[in-house]
Amino acid sequence: MEILQPDTLREALEMKSAQPEAKPIAGGTDVMVELNFDHIRPAAMLDLTRVRELGEWTSDDGRLRVGAGVTYARLIGELGDRLPGLAIASRTVGSPQIRNRGTVGGNLGTSSPAGDGLPPLFACAAEVELASTSGTRRVPIAEFVTGPKRNCMAPDELIAGYTLPAAGGPQQFAKIGTRNAMVIAVCSLALALWPDERRVTACIGSAGPTPIPATDAEAFIAGVLDEQGLWESRAPISESALTRFGELVELAARPINDVRGTAAYRHHALRVLGRRTLTWAWRDYRGEA
Repeated sequence: MEILQPDTLREALEMKSAQPEAKPIAGGTDVMVELNFDHIRPAAMLDLTRVRELGEWTSDDGRLRVGAGVTYARLIGELGDRLPGLAIASRTVGSPQIRNRGTVGGNLGTSSPAGDGLPPLFACAAEVELASTSGTRRVPIAEFVTGPKRNCMAPDELIAGYTLPAAGGPQQFAKIGTRNAMVIAVCSLALALWPDERRVTACIGSAGPTPIPATDAEAFIAGVLDEQGLWESRAPISESALTRFGELVELAARPINDVRGTAAYRHHALRVLGRRTLTWAWRDYRGEA
């Protein structure tokens, strides 16, 4: 196996163009598992750990561009106030060692529906920045992920980063697993409040072939908040509305039975997560401790 070690993004793109079959690796928390279980055996590995540009993030006019190499630990420590949903999801990933190595860029490259970083990106309508020697393009994340562990990347492209708006209000993320840490999600849910736009967004993880926006649940609760003047009054959301929101989240899911859980369990869990994450986010919006 040949190991390619570029020092700059330009060099990395040139190497990828010359050897499209080369497997990119940065944190390695997904790729090394595949290698160790002999699921993949690439002819070449493209080591991106030296590429400084991939580890940078910038802010411009309310939007953030985060390099594909920014680790979960840095998302928590440096961007937790601006991207709280993604930071909460990052805290649920693996052990401290994994969070110090793993990246959301890796989640994007793997494109697994169980990737904890993906639902918060969907809830924020993120765009994925794909780079090649021919130039750069930005793809809405809903178009980037095309199926289980499939995406729209061309063979000569690398994920350079992703862009998304800074939080406009409280955000939440919750997942169900067999234990509290170092676990692949049985199912998960990301939720964000956008008070200035009078919107609520929510995305389901690990209960379908791709992350699934809960569009009917979003529309329902946005209507409740508007009709009852709750954005202005910050009064509690009724029990019936919370329950119905959870039911609509559940109805959006398309789970299967697998070794981590049954479809029926995932449906039940998502109904609970819908109600729970909305309750937490609304408490934050109301300024409750």
